[in-house]
Amino acid sequence: MTAHPHPVDHELVRAAANVARTRCRGDNHTMAAAGRSRDGLIVTAVNAYHFTGGPCAEQVLIGAAAAQGVYELDTIVAVGDRDRGVVPPCGRCRQVLLDYFPALKVVVGAGERIRTVRVTDLLPESYVWADHQLGAEEGGVLPQ
Repeated sequence: MTAHPHPVDHELVRAAANVARTRCRGDNHTMAAAGRSRDGLIVTAVNAYHFTGGPCAEQVLIGAAAAQGVYELDTIVAVGDRDRGVVPPCGRCRQVLLDYFPALKVVVGAGERIRTVRVTDLLPESYVWADHQLGAEEGGVLPQ
């Protein structure tokens, strides 16, 4: 098996799994996410399922992190309820995560194949959010 350049943050996976096991109940909350800030803080969140397209756990995590003063995430993982284990981000989340945190690492895979990859590896040849890039170049923040 090939060695991966980014070690798996097992503490982060356990944090997401614990939230999935203890906080995901019924059909409204079926996924949990955990993110680690650059200074080591772990933030957790659950999805808010709704037929109109309620946000995934990864997107709720972005807001929950900001509410706690965390604006730079280093690593993220999502875990499904009912012991489904690590679940990779959907396409929309991959794009959002890339736009917010271009250097983000994401835990993916299952069992012996669990690994950490860069978000850019999950979304090669990605769309570039021009307004976001312009704001970043000028030292600005994300558009409201």
